[in-house]
Amino acid sequence: MAKQDIKIEDIKNEEVAEGKEDVNPDDSDDQFSELEKARSEAAECNDKYLRLAAEFENYKRRINREQSTLLKYAEEELLRQLLPSIDNLERALEQGEKGGDVADFLEGVRMTYKGLVATLEKFDLQGIDSVKKPFDPNFHEALATEKNDEVPENHVLLEYEKGYMYKDRLLRAAKVVVSKGTD
Repeated sequence: MAKQDIKIEDIKNEEVAEGKEDVNPDDSDDQFSELEKARSEAAECNDKYLRLAAEFENYKRRINREQSTLLKYAEEELLRQLLPSIDNLERALEQGEKGGDVADFLEGVRMTYKGLVATLEKFDLQGIDSVKKPFDPNFHEALATEKNDEVPENHVLLEYEKGYMYKDRLLRAAKVVVSKGTD
């Protein structure tokens, strides 16, 4: 048995010796340089990734800051457009306190009202016309009902507060009196 063990060991030694002979020292240098090159490229890619990630985080912060600013001052243009109406109302009040002509005072207030409504319409605020229209609980809030010969049943008879739409949404329902019709 000892002879078999020796032969197996001899075979192993020969295989190891043959394997060493196949190894070319230049190949290991090439493999080492390829490994270094791959490590360098990996480090470069990692650096690019980290820079891109940081740039994206900065972009997100900047966008959030800009969005907050836009939301904070979103009403600025509307308010700027309303200032002339406030100025006109102040002038009308001054004129009324001086005891001027009531007709002129009333005309000034009427013009200011029209200017104010026109400004609000620029921002897509629309009044809801209700009087003599069919009652719609989606747009009207019934405060009372009354008998009336001129306005058909379930139609708006009077409007206490005008309703308004903002773009495609109901901003405020009209407060109305609904006709019961005739008895």
